[in-house]
Amino acid sequence: MAETTVPTNLREDGDQTPVQSPWRLFWKHFRRSQVAVWGGIILVVFYLAVLFAGFLSPYDYETQYRRHNNHPPTKVKIRDRDGNWHRPFVYATEMVDPMRTKYGEVEDDTRYPIKFFVRGADYKLLWLFPTNIHLLGVDEPGHLFVFGTDALGRDIYSRLLHGGRISLSVGLLGILLTYSLGLLVGGIAGYYGGVVDNILMRFSEVLMSIPGLYLILALRAAFPADIRSDLVYLIIIGILALVYWARLARIIRGMVLSLRENEYVTAAEALGVPSMMIIVRHILPNTMSFVIVAATISIPAYILGEVALSFLGAGIQEPIPSWGNMLQQAQKVSVLKQFPWILTPGVFIFLAVLAFNFLGDGLRDALDPKKVQGDS
Repeated sequence: MAETTVPTNLREDGDQTPVQSPWRLFWKHFRRSQVAVWGGIILVVFYLAVLFAGFLSPYDYETQYRRHNNHPPTKVKIRDRDGNWHRPFVYATEMVDPMRTKYGEVEDDTRYPIKFFVRGADYKLLWLFPTNIHLLGVDEPGHLFVFGTDALGRDIYSRLLHGGRISLSVGLLGILLTYSLGLLVGGIAGYYGGVVDNILMRFSEVLMSIPGLYLILALRAAFPADIRSDLVYLIIIGILALVYWARLARIIRGMVLSLRENEYVTAAEALGVPSMMIIVRHILPNTMSFVIVAATISIPAYILGEVALSFLGAGIQEPIPSWGNMLQQAQKVSVLKQFPWILTPGVFIFLAVLAFNFLGDGLRDALDPKKVQGDS
């Protein structure tokens, strides 16, 4: 029976070591960066949370509790007023100072324990399965406002989860559209050169010369202000892709100019392979390590672009939540001093952007060819 051999490298001391696969080399370098690993973990948690937003949120994002507007985060207790220990519970609250919007616990000693897998507002799990089961909640008149409520009495935690669906998905879909366009245009310009290259690159330079935020606002102003939020969502993705594809196209064009001189490209041309197939199947795949890193680092720009548009009133409109329009109430310092919990979406925006940057730095180092060759 023939024996299976493991590929080896001969070291300077004469010992042979197994050759590591590209995936193992990548993981070896990536896990060295603890901040990158934690960045990836944070993003996985964020995307899973918004994916199951209906299940995780105790209330519907549109439900208004008019008697509890600008309510601070609910205090969860494990000891009652007599000092006895209990499972986590809350007391009912009421407004005690309408002038300053101050709340206090009612005199009633009734405890409202936090329950799991409770029935509440109807929603569709994963947009497919109708249900009304929520992860946690309390019985009325108790309320569980994890991050407090906004000026209309809507639960910020529930709106944060549903708003994250828009703000976080804009980054992924925007990158997908932008990089598809940038790769195609850059690949065509770099491969064909000449007049085609000049026309495409001059057009991209014109786009790059216009300040991004002003171009985004100008393009958004071209559409009616009262269109449906789902159309606004698609328009925002299209606008961001139109603004950001040019810079990538120029970088890809430079890489293709170098890659098209390789022997495998010459061989494909000699065999009569169509030009677009050469670009898509033989040249552009060799840019993927750069594209993966660049895309990861670029996603925060799309998230912040949506946040800026919604914050300025040109993006997602009420009552549909996004992290941007949730921050509109935080425009006044006096409001922030009195109700600091309305800045909660800003904290999650900061964490998401930071996590993407950490993850991008880790991917860049892990995919560095010099490091891979040194350890292979």
